[in-house]
Amino acid sequence: MIKLNTNMGVISIELDFDKAPNTAANFQQYVEDGFYDGKIFHRVIDGFMIQGGGFDVDMNESQTRPSIENEADNGLKNSVGTLAMARTNDPHSASSQFFINVA
Repeated sequence: MIKLNTNMGVISIELDFDKAPNTAANFQQYVEDGFYDGKIFHRVIDGFMIQGGGFDVDMNESQTRPSIENEADNGLKNSVGTLAMARTNDPHSASSQFFINVA
């Protein structure tokens, strides 16, 4: 279990290595590297999601590792409380940014 400490409390994150092994390993590696330390939730859409993992408090973007392959065809859904990797229109563009579904 990963514990994400924020100024609003702790968010507990459980990764699904069975259904999304590359995505889970990618996120875990960023955590172990301390990459998310000092990062902010830079995008918040009320009633939809909160997004973080890309910028610090001064909106400086950090260098990331290469993007990972999309594993969306695995039965997992973007339901309330789940975490997913953010990406551009390219389905294989996820790197460090993630979002938490709040609705």
